[in-house]
Amino acid sequence: MAVTFSDLHTGEGLKALESHLAGKTYVSGDVISKDDIKVFAAVPSKPGAEFPNAARWYETVAAAVASRFPGKGVGVNLPGAGSAPAAAAPAADAAKDDDDDDLDLFGDETEEDKKAADERAAAKASAKKKESGKSSVLMDVKPWDDETDMKKLEEAVRSVQMEGLTWGASKLVPVGYGIKKMTIMLTIVDDLVSVDSLIEDHLQEAPINEYVQSCDIVAFNKI
Repeated sequence: MAVTFSDLHTGEGLKALESHLAGKTYVSGDVISKDDIKVFAAVPSKPGAEFPNAARWYETVAAAVASRFPGKGVGVNLPGAGSAPAAAAPAADAAKDDDDDDLDLFGDETEEDKKAADERAAAKASAKKKESGKSSVLMDVKPWDDETDMKKLEEAVRSVQMEGLTWGASKLVPVGYGIKKMTIMLTIVDDLVSVDSLIEDHLQEAPINEYVQSCDIVAFNKI
């Protein structure tokens, strides 16, 4: 249902607006609309302290308009504005009939806007990856027994590939009874790779666990 306001340049007019805005943020609905812009244009200045609801609403709409039009104005004089209430009614009626001609200050997002927003989001994500810290990890990989093919064990370990993981040098170290373990270096991007997940979800899962009995972190250093 349409709401009518008149004489918003007077105390009586502001009193009606104050009453209407009790418990509300905007004139119509939960988001700013053309109704707010029309009423805002009819209020010559921020209402006084005796109209707290109207003053709060005025500041909210003013901030929205300012963010949409950031250019600095030099001032415009409108002789007779606010002093001819009789002429305001026809103007309001004309505005109702010509909604399609109104300036849509808060129109739908265009395809260009969406594309620009997506590009900004992608750039931020890329920058975050570049800024992410890295860690150097030294890990022991132990076979099941002395009959485990250590060459295949290493191939199986290095077959694990994921973003943010780089395998480094490795060597075989005797542990006794003819058994050798593989000590291997790896570099990880902290925000992308979890060493615990790498071990539990990959290195100790089939088919790699055919060769790998267990993995231990020997050293973990931030780069």
